[in-house]
Amino acid sequence: MKREILESRRQVMRAVVASYPGGRECAAARLGLPIKRFDNQLYETNGCQPLSDEQLHQLEQDAGTAHLPDYVAALYGGVFVPIANPDELDNIDLYSRSLQATAKRGVVDQIIVNALQDGAIDEQEVEAILAAHRKHIAARHGEVQAVILLHTKRQQGEQQ
Repeated sequence: MKREILESRRQVMRAVVASYPGGRECAAARLGLPIKRFDNQLYETNGCQPLSDEQLHQLEQDAGTAHLPDYVAALYGGVFVPIANPDELDNIDLYSRSLQATAKRGVVDQIIVNALQDGAIDEQEVEAILAAHRKHIAARHGEVQAVILLHTKRQQGEQQ
C-alpha cells in the first residue's frame, strides 16, 4: 500500500478526515461540529483555528489511523510505534506482526530497486525510501516489543 508522505499539519488533518469512515460529514458529527464550522477548521478558512490535536486524536482513535503521531515523529527524525495491548497478544498476533514487518521491508527494497533503475536516486526517491523505511522500522520495533511483552515472566500474583 502506497501512502502519501505528509509534509504539513494541514495534510495530516486532510488525511485523517479522508480516512474517517463516512468522511467529512461523519467526522464533523463525531466532534459535535456543524459541517460548515468543521470545514472552516479543516481548511483553516474564515479565520478559524485548525482542528486541535485532541480532535484529531479522537478521529484517529475511531478510524484506527496514526497520521498525526507519524507526522510529529518524522519531524524529529523518529518513528511512531504504538504499544501493543498485552491482553490482545498471542502467538498468532506475533506471527502477523512478523509478516507485516517483513512485507514493509520488502516495500523498502522494492522502492530502492526502482530508484536505482536509472542509476541515481533523486530527492523524491530519497523521501519515498525513508518514509517506507520508517514504516518498516516502526513495524519491526512493534513486533519486538510485542514478543517481549507476551513472553516476559510475570511476578507472582500478577495476571497474565
